[in-house]
Amino acid sequence: MTTLTIRLPDTLVEEVDAKAKLLHVPRSEYVRIAISRMNREVAAEERSKRLRSLSGRVREESMRVCAEFDAVEYGRTKAK
Repeated sequence: MTTLTIRLPDTLVEEVDAKAKLLHVPRSEYVRIAISRMNREVAAEERSKRLRSLSGRVREESMRVCAEFDAVEYGRTKAK
């Protein structure tokens, strides 16, 4: 395991200590949990952005295909 040294404002350290005590975990464990949760949140947001982007592309393609079917089936074309 790697040791990481960071500087934090005293008020943040006091808050971390209070929350760690409340949860009956050492400060270092509390910080590990907090970092892990933040990493999961960032990863989830990245996935969400990728999915929105891909969904938009799929939607555009789907609309194009539907327009082609309309043109074939009903002789309709959509103005672009």
